[in-house]
Amino acid sequence: MLIKFLFTRICVSHKFLLFFLVFFSFNLALQAQQAPAAAKSSFTARLMNIEAAANETFRYNTTLLNASSKAAIYELKAELPAGWMITYRVDGSQVTSLNMDAGKTQDITLEISATENADPKKYKIPVKAVSPNDTLLLNLEAVVKGSYSLELTTPSGRLSEEVTSGSQKDVHLVVKNSGTLPLNDLELSSQLPTNWESSFDPSKIENLQPGKTMDITVRLKVPDKTIAGDYAATFSVKNNNDNADAAFRMVVKTSVLSGWIGILVILLAVGIVYYLIRKYGRR
Repeated sequence: MLIKFLFTRICVSHKFLLFFLVFFSFNLALQAQQAPAAAKSSFTARLMNIEAAANETFRYNTTLLNASSKAAIYELKAELPAGWMITYRVDGSQVTSLNMDAGKTQDITLEISATENADPKKYKIPVKAVSPNDTLLLNLEAVVKGSYSLELTTPSGRLSEEVTSGSQKDVHLVVKNSGTLPLNDLELSSQLPTNWESSFDPSKIENLQPGKTMDITVRLKVPDKTIAGDYAATFSVKNNNDNADAAFRMVVKTSVLSGWIGILVILLAVGIVYYLIRKYGRR
C-alpha cells in the first residue's frame, strides 16, 4: 500500500510540474508577442505623389524621425532629373542637413521645381536622409501636367516703330509656344487707330509645337493726312487654350515730300503777298 501511495504521489507531482512548465512557456510567448517592437528611424511623407504644371512648385510635407539612442546629423540628398531643383525648408528656413537629437521628430518641407520644358509624365524622385549610421530613403513621385503658354514679341524685343503718314510699314513679330503642349489653330488680329489697316503673313498658324517659334510679318497701312505724333497699336495671337498680346508705340512722322510741299506753299503765299504789295502798295 505504501508503495502504491508513493507512486500515486510521484505521478501527481509530475503532472503538476508538467502543467506548470506549459503554463509558464505560454505566458512567456504571450508577453513576447504583446511587447512593443523597438522603434526605427524613418523618413515619411504625407503625400508621396503630387501632380502640377511644369511652371508650378511640387511641395511635399515630410517627417524625419531619429529613433536611435544617440544624436545624429542627417544630410538631405535627392536624385533629380537634369535641370530640376530642390529646396529643403524647416520652419521656413532653407537647410541641407539637420542635427537630430535622440528620439526627435522634425517636419521638413520639400519644394521641387521642374524645368519649363519638362515632358508631361510621371517622374520618380528618390530623397535620402543620410547619417553616419543610417540611410533613410523616401521615394517621391512628381507628375508633370501639360501646360499651354504663348508669347508674342519681336526679333529684337523692341516694341516701337516709326511710320510715315500715308505709307505702308512691315512690322516683324515672333510667336513662341512656351508651353509643353502643341497649340493648334492660332489666329492673329490687331487693334489699331481709326482708319489704319493691317494684314498678316501668314494669317493663321495651323500648328505650333512646344518650344517652337513662327515669324509673322504685319503689313501696316497708315492713312494719308495722319497727324504726326504717338499712336498705340496692339497685335494679338490666340486660340481656345491661350492668348498673347504685343502693345506697340507707333511714332507717326510726316513724309519729306509733304514737308517740301508745305514749304513751297508757304513760299508761294509769301510771294503772292509780296507781289500784291509791290503792285498795289503805291496806290
